[in-house]
Amino acid sequence: MLFFKNIILISLFLFAGKPHPFYLSVTDIKYNDKNKSLEIACKMFTSDLEDALKKTTNKSVDILNPKNKPEVEKILFEYITKRLSVNLNGKLKTLKFIGYEKEDEVIWTYMEIEKCEKPKQLIIQNSLLYDQIKEQINLVQIEIGDFKKSSKVTNPEKEMKFEIIN
Repeated sequence: MLFFKNIILISLFLFAGKPHPFYLSVTDIKYNDKNKSLEIACKMFTSDLEDALKKTTNKSVDILNPKNKPEVEKILFEYITKRLSVNLNGKLKTLKFIGYEKEDEVIWTYMEIEKCEKPKQLIIQNSLLYDQIKEQINLVQIEIGDFKKSSKVTNPEKEMKFEIIN
């Protein structure tokens, strides 16, 4: 896990504002016991994400300075839901879009699966940015109570399976 955190730090801070030498997205998934929900946050380089949205919609999408933020949110959420799915305890779940924000050279997007049972098994399909970048690496970090685990896939792989032991 420390290895993955170092990759993230290097890519986000050393190469901020410069072309980055590798392509990485990070998806954090945490179970909120109090709300009985699965909270999902995805971090992607802004330039990579805007390029992918342009390629898939055939129009320029300015995430940082949108003329019509609800339209950008809709395009962004549609893009993500076609490339990120969560199977919780054997059932495919529907993501609810919360919003997004900018942090340095990256965009954080936030989603949630409401009113769900505590995960015993998660199967994540993650192909974010694959249609844009053939060298893309997608890292998923989960936290369910005291259980913490990370996994990664490299294009074209996309499935990660987690058996939660608490």
